[in-house]
Amino acid sequence: MHITDNQLAKALGAWRKPDVALARALADAVGDAALDGRLRVGSRLPAERRTAAALGVSRGTVIAALGILRDEGWVGTRRGSASTLRLPPEATTRIATFSASGEGAAIDLRRAVPAAPHTTYQQALLRATERSGPILAESGETGPGLPELRSLIADRYTAEGLATRPEQVLITSGTRSALALLSAHLLPRVVAVEIPTYFDPLAGFRATGTRLAGCRVTTDGWDLDQLDDAFRIAAGGMAYLVPDFQNPTGALMPVAARRTVARLAERHRVTVVADETMRDLDLRDTPAPLQRIPRSVLIGSAAKTIWAGLRVGWIRGTAALIGELARHPMCEPLSAAPTQQLVATELLRDLEPVLRDRRAALRRQRDHLSGLLDGDDRWRFTVPQGGLALWLHLTTMRADLVVTRARAYGLELSPGPSFAADATHSHHLRLPYTPPIHTLDRVATALDQACSDH
Repeated sequence: MHITDNQLAKALGAWRKPDVALARALADAVGDAALDGRLRVGSRLPAERRTAAALGVSRGTVIAALGILRDEGWVGTRRGSASTLRLPPEATTRIATFSASGEGAAIDLRRAVPAAPHTTYQQALLRATERSGPILAESGETGPGLPELRSLIADRYTAEGLATRPEQVLITSGTRSALALLSAHLLPRVVAVEIPTYFDPLAGFRATGTRLAGCRVTTDGWDLDQLDDAFRIAAGGMAYLVPDFQNPTGALMPVAARRTVARLAERHRVTVVADETMRDLDLRDTPAPLQRIPRSVLIGSAAKTIWAGLRVGWIRGTAALIGELARHPMCEPLSAAPTQQLVATELLRDLEPVLRDRRAALRRQRDHLSGLLDGDDRWRFTVPQGGLALWLHLTTMRADLVVTRARAYGLELSPGPSFAADATHSHHLRLPYTPPIHTLDRVATALDQACSDH
């Protein structure tokens, strides 16, 4: 496929930058356009003269820019052929999304999410496409999910010590869909939640008018007395907990606390929904098996371990509960597309290499950012044993002010109150360590500037 000179000019937009050489600015603009999809990777770029005329620069500038792109791996050129746009190895192996990498106008850390494992994902996509014929010949409705994917997920639970049959697994289009389906089925008047917790579930509960009963959790753990109170208020309803590397605190619930949660749930007739999205991001040097909250309903997804764009999640519960959920009228609208389920099957079948690489990179990045911030009395934090972010307690300034100031230095952050059902935690920030090392240096500098006295 060819990119025309007009298409190139439109995709690059206002690409010139003050105090940046034209060739360098042009090369950066082409790379940015490839990363965010404005220019299609694998397409051939227009001839040098046509490019120069379309962009209003000399042919020498275009040749110099192509040389930079070639050296950095953004284009491939064969003698007598046009230059073909591609992604360099660094762009296809990193964990950070483009928006969080600092290659754009700002470093956006409002979402703690990874980019897809590029090569592995593309290979899985091709394999799924090659065997999609039987799926495409069906109606497109998968009910509780593709049998192959349900079996694969059941086998993973069983291998971790929780015996599970395929009929105990239901596939959804992510954890938000899983929560929405469970809420539609259980119809809780009140849901017990952690304070703080991930903001997307909070928004979902609020949208349905569900009352929230909060329980305090810090980097040191859960307040079990408050949890008892929250379960009492939510009696007969539901609890939403993240016991494994809790988002945003990174806390890991002790085994004794998990047993206490199970006892409280039984006493107050509360259905515990445990979100295990972060479970596989265990960054401990010698990970020990993680026990689960007894009798809890488990939800998980590939959003944090593979890619949020793979809209596949699941619910693990009793066969009776899964059967009831599969018959619910909201099951099909909240299910994942069958082709997405095929891709997930290919990826989950051999997930360990991806997890191994991601854990190693995240461990390095976590330790690097922690080292940069350690010893500064303007904040306190505990190095988390897993997950994707540090939970900073600011000692001198409110989070909303720091967020505003950080934006002026090209850093977008999420303040603590957005994670709190009661709008507390006004002196907390979530600081993801998903960007590469050199970007984390910029993050630390911007945070230092935002927290400095003016």
